[in-house]
Amino acid sequence: MRDVLLILLAALLGAAAVWLPAALLLRLLHRRSITLNVCVLLVATVLAMLAGVLAVAEGMFISAHDLHVLLVVVPLSGLVSLLIGGWVAWRLARTAMWAADARERERQVEASRRDLVAWVSHDLRTPLAGMRAMAEALEDGVVSDPATVAEYHRRIRTGTDRMASLVDDLFELSRINAGALQLSPVDVPLGEVVSDAVAATAPVAAARGISVVADGDWPVVRAGERELSRIVANLLLNAVRYTPADGTVTVTGGRDADGGWLAVTDTCGGIAETDLPHVFDVAFRGAKARTPEADGGGGGLGLAIVAGLVEAHGGRVGVANTAAGCRFEVHLPSATA
Repeated sequence: MRDVLLILLAALLGAAAVWLPAALLLRLLHRRSITLNVCVLLVATVLAMLAGVLAVAEGMFISAHDLHVLLVVVPLSGLVSLLIGGWVAWRLARTAMWAADARERERQVEASRRDLVAWVSHDLRTPLAGMRAMAEALEDGVVSDPATVAEYHRRIRTGTDRMASLVDDLFELSRINAGALQLSPVDVPLGEVVSDAVAATAPVAAARGISVVADGDWPVVRAGERELSRIVANLLLNAVRYTPADGTVTVTGGRDADGGWLAVTDTCGGIAETDLPHVFDVAFRGAKARTPEADGGGGGLGLAIVAGLVEAHGGRVGVANTAAGCRFEVHLPSATA
């Protein structure tokens, strides 16, 4: 029993000599990575075991050969433990980082959802209030002359169209965010899609005195036809909305090593550098950075839909300022050979 107590005491003293500074080091590293903390813990454990073995060996007066064997076996075992422990620590750190990223993404999605609800509530409430007032005026006979009645009817129809467009945008955005977007990629001539979008945008642009010019070496891309049309139409309408009268919107395209590309350049005056990273966020309008639209603009969902649709195709979209405005550029996969 006396020998056992002496061995226990020697092991405790050897371990204490290692664990006291190790505990202080771990306290200093408590805000560092999980991998570093676990590695320090493993090294301290191996060194404490080695110190205990050396202390016991010294007290037992074992032979030099046996001591040599211990000094070989213990470090080798410790090395294997360190390698395995380091790998486990790396896995734990990755899991922890993934969980932290997931929580951050969830927080951002929730914040975006709240912002979206606030923006949509505002954008729906304003036209609804006006339509209700005009409908009540018509119903109560407050206005009766044909010209005013016709104007009220026109405004009601315009408000209805605006709300229908907003609801369509919300539905499209909800499908993208929910992962419910089902693409049917085919080989699509980009030039035809651009031509149709320019023709559809022409009346709006002409009413504002804006020129829309399309010129490029149009490639054939791999995309869903409806989704690609939505991408081009949203970019064109966004450019027309923020370009002042007598401005120009230019649509160009071409091919590069990654596939086909499309660029929409306007003369809006540019976007503030601090706003550039948020251009594709939900409900971003950039009224401070660009020429505001007289009718209040859209719901701030068009560019968010563009970004979601482009990413769903495996492409990328970006924006940069130019000398007179800004340039939105979309890259999409090329058509199948």
